Amino acid sequence: MKAFKYLLFIFIIISCKDQSPTNVFTPIATTNISSFEIQNPIENDTILYFNNFKSSYVDQRQLEIWLPQGYPLTGVDYKLLYMHDGQNVFNKSSSNYGKAWEIDEKMDSLSVINAIKPTIVVTTWSHSKKRMNEYMPQQPKELTQSKFAKSELKKNTGYDQLYSDEYLKFVTTEVLPFVRNKFQVSEEPKDNIIMGSSMGGLISLYAMMEYPNIFGNAGCLSTHWPVPYLGEAFIESLPETIPPAKNHRIYFDYGTETLDKDYEPYQLRVDSMFIEKGYTSVNYRSIKFEGHEHDENYWRQRVAPALVYLLN
Repeated sequence: MKAFKYLLFIFIIISCKDQSPTNVFTPIATTNISSFEIQNPIENDTILYFNNFKSSYVDQRQLEIWLPQGYPLTGVDYKLLYMHDGQNVFNKSSSNYGKAWEIDEKMDSLSVINAIKPTIVVTTWSHSKKRMNEYMPQQPKELTQSKFAKSELKKNTGYDQLYSDEYLKFVTTEVLPFVRNKFQVSEEPKDNIIMGSSMGGLISLYAMMEYPNIFGNAGCLSTHWPVPYLGEAFIESLPETIPPAKNHRIYFDYGTETLDKDYEPYQLRVDSMFIEKGYTSVNYRSIKFEGHEHDENYWRQRVAPALVYLLN
């Protein structure tokens, strides 16, 4: 049995495409955190780059913030969309695959036609070596902190533990307070949305469960459920940790090609769990996209409806 678990763990890293940056990206304009201030509404949507954002919980990394045209509107508390894998969110030049979600363009187009409420987008880059360790939920604790789990993680990632709890502390106690202090955003859970793809889908769901009073909505695209050994245990633990349906909204989707082709059985099980907890079509979406692959190009194609659903 132990040998079987070992073989399963070998595939943790190769089973899910690593989206951590492999190139060095130097943005055209960087912003000094301490001196940053907006005094007048901006004429065009813009991306602000904060290099080497420091943390007491995780390694420092780049923080990027998208502001819509006209920000700040008087008397408006903007929604806040937090996204993972920031190197792939806005810029093709920073993505190690030469592909990006191009969320700035999606948000701009949706804002112009009033399809979404006023929103700013916040994203931090994933760590080049710790992405799996930071994005895999530490649930159930007794499994993820076991000696066997630590041993196999060390062999396959170079680190002997998961850091998702620390990563979420970074997001909730360092990034969000900074954003709330500097920008005109709502602190209501219904106005705070967290989104990601693949392992980013797992950590988005985990964030909503661990911090239900911070994140009211979560977007999970191509959620990578079949993480050997850990993934199955996480799914089995969901019934005890899914937040109340009354105050939350969640979006899932998946394709049918490449890595996504294996997701449907897992997603259907998860759908049943949420339905059992009282989620309905009003606050729960789970959509299958025929022919879609596990790739930023496909997430870019289908993210707009998810944004409309989550940002209203």
